[in-house]
Amino acid sequence: MNASQRFLAARDFLLRHRTDYDHAYRHFTWPELDDFNWALDYFDEIARGNDACALWLVDAATGQQTKRSFAQMSEHSARIANFLRELGVGRGDRILLMLPNRVELWDTMLAAMKLGAVVMPATTQLSAEDLRERIEVGQPTYAVVDTAECGKFAGIEAPLVKLVVGAPEGAHDHAGWRRFEDGYAASPAFEPLGVTRARDPLLLYFTSGTTSKPKLVEHTHESAPVGHLSTLYWIGLQPGDVHWNISSPGWAKHAWSCFFAPWNAQACVFVLTYARFDAKTVLDTLTQHGVTTLCAPPTAWRMLVQEPLASYRVSLREIVGAGEPLNPEIIERVKAAWGITIRDGYGQTETTCQIGNSPGQPVVPGSMGRPLPGYRVMLVDPDGHPADEGEIALPLGNLGTPDDTAGAGEPCRRPLGLMTRYANNADATAHIMRNGRYHTSDVAMRRDDGYYVYIGRADDVFKSSDYRLSPFELESALIEHEAVAEAAVVPSPDPLRLSVPKAYVMLRHGYTFDAELARSIFAFSRERLSTYKRIRRLEAYELPKTISGKIRRVELRRREMERGDAAERLPGEYWEEDFPELR
Repeated sequence: MNASQRFLAARDFLLRHRTDYDHAYRHFTWPELDDFNWALDYFDEIARGNDACALWLVDAATGQQTKRSFAQMSEHSARIANFLRELGVGRGDRILLMLPNRVELWDTMLAAMKLGAVVMPATTQLSAEDLRERIEVGQPTYAVVDTAECGKFAGIEAPLVKLVVGAPEGAHDHAGWRRFEDGYAASPAFEPLGVTRARDPLLLYFTSGTTSKPKLVEHTHESAPVGHLSTLYWIGLQPGDVHWNISSPGWAKHAWSCFFAPWNAQACVFVLTYARFDAKTVLDTLTQHGVTTLCAPPTAWRMLVQEPLASYRVSLREIVGAGEPLNPEIIERVKAAWGITIRDGYGQTETTCQIGNSPGQPVVPGSMGRPLPGYRVMLVDPDGHPADEGEIALPLGNLGTPDDTAGAGEPCRRPLGLMTRYANNADATAHIMRNGRYHTSDVAMRRDDGYYVYIGRADDVFKSSDYRLSPFELESALIEHEAVAEAAVVPSPDPLRLSVPKAYVMLRHGYTFDAELARSIFAFSRERLSTYKRIRRLEAYELPKTISGKIRRVELRRREMERGDAAERLPGEYWEEDFPELR
């Protein structure tokens, strides 16, 4: 069998055994690949003469719909690939991709894959300073950008060939921008210049980082497209499904379930574009457009259950959540209304879905599930010894024995869905791949029945809504305020977002913490941080420290956890909501 046939054989095995976890886990093996280009060897092959819907975009404001078949996606991406080649894009060139959910995003992804170029996705929520930093770190030579984001490039002197999407013809010519839509006039006949190695780089995703410079997660032509066979299995996708993943472009989860997993299953990618999440609109959309599988972050689920779910006649067969733990109450409320259980899953930017509750299996409340086919999982204590509670680690070879017994007797092959490295940080790569294992920095407990329960991060990075935030980055911005001497950012419980960033600050001499100063610090935060990163709560506090002078965030975390979901402010605490003029 050639590479494409081996990929399809592995895919078809998982489709056949979608509800037989034990068999799928014991007998699945990652396909052995040498030369492989998913866009050319797989997507174009299944797209030939295929008029089934591949991409379905609906605008919430206007109701306008955009539908593209597999055959159309193949043709349009070939045209864009030829256009990009004419502009000089070659194998290994880096393309910064900064688009919202519009069809050109998918065309660019496929086109870049066909060329062997490397895509650097970036969220449109980035501030101009965030963007400048990413360009300095990632060093792209091309950029594909939505017209609404062009202004953020002002003052960036990097030698970029810039393409604008959505602008009227000639609108940006004076500023050195090329019109992306001109590419659709290029030839639909694409011929690759040489072969693509399966281990060639394909994607570079930025981590949130705990240092001032974010790390670049490198995925390849096998680790992302083929690795997401595990994600396909977790979601329970089938050919012909209409799959909706509520996720913003620029983050790895978007590629998980808005690109690779559904198209691996030959399902339709469905997306609702909106300016602001509205639960009723989402529920109306589910019923009107026959969505069969849905992936939504816990924040979205917590908003959806505020509506009368039982009154919506949905066509859903599978529903999943990822990004943060789902509380059992939400799962029960959805099940009572629709008779379907939300299944949790766990993965990272550095991996595909590693652990999950797969279709047809009992869902243990509070558990994120069991290791998925292709993944062997260990829990290790701080000394690296196997433990029932510890850091989640993935064996990279025959070193170590997995905690689970489902694959006993098999060698622990490196999981195909694992990144190759941090492209800009060799030391960080060596550290996270130490002792023959990939260390996730996440802590979990393994139950006697083999199900895993998530406990938290081994470091201080935390989730707010569906975004992963670095205290270091937020603190670094805060201490630039003239009144702030030191700052410590920790998650503060929130009934809707799970947690929000709270800053404990120590003031410089001569400043008094009052409403006016709090308003100033909140405003300062808004100016320097992207919307999803900004500080939501603020308190002046004597920061607890170790004997060596390091801040003990664990004590501050504990203080916040003790408050629970109480809506009352702590004495002397201010919330962003106290200053409506900032919203």
